[in-house]
Amino acid sequence: MPGPLSPVASDGPLPLVVVPGMLCDAGLWTDVDFPAGHPVHHVELTGPSVGELADTVLSVTTGRFVLVGLSLGAVVGFEVLRRAPGRVAGLCLVSTNAGAPRPEQYEAWRALDESARDGRFDAVVERTLPGMFAQDPAPARLAERYRRMARAVGPRAARAQLAAQATRRDAFAALRTAHCPTAVVCGTRDALCPPGFHRAIAGAVPGARLHELPGAGHLLPWERPGALTSILGDLVTAAQARHRPARVS
Repeated sequence: MPGPLSPVASDGPLPLVVVPGMLCDAGLWTDVDFPAGHPVHHVELTGPSVGELADTVLSVTTGRFVLVGLSLGAVVGFEVLRRAPGRVAGLCLVSTNAGAPRPEQYEAWRALDESARDGRFDAVVERTLPGMFAQDPAPARLAERYRRMARAVGPRAARAQLAAQATRRDAFAALRTAHCPTAVVCGTRDALCPPGFHRAIAGAVPGARLHELPGAGHLLPWERPGALTSILGDLVTAAQARHRPARVS
């Protein structure tokens, strides 16, 4: 199991570890311009528990990094923060929820898992689609793009992700221990993770900046890629400034 490596100050560019949401892959971030010169590592959500996924995040690079997570990816980020707070140089938490799962969520995940198990994966994709975008029904271009990405993820990984969802726990205690530049980003029309969830997260992280994007839904990297690019640029600049050792004249 990867451990919390001692952070080492360096003038080198901080890497970004980027974690997508459920039924999403690296294609989620195609429209976002990550800060130039910083290595970007994309993580696939294939482990059946949040803990295993956090271990995967911690294994993809050494030393400190900026974690960028959307939805389930941000939930994985909460667990990374619990396990190795010294490794996290910056946090970008997008379209997510730090609370423990609710009974109706467990029920919904079980129903989706049964559909995927029984060969009705297209039904899973269609059931999740309405929550992805600000408009319902979603614009045809975005809806088809989501279907293609979800089908590329496939039923096996989707079932692992549903299993991981069920291992989530309340993350507010971990968030209160964060002492790194943090951006909390949401759409004002996100039906899955509404702005109130994000205000609570931003209130728990010392010094966090809350960004509410008007008229946007859950998949902000597609609906508001320009805004997310700008937010990430500012966050990485702040994290890099803290990462750089003090000069002795």
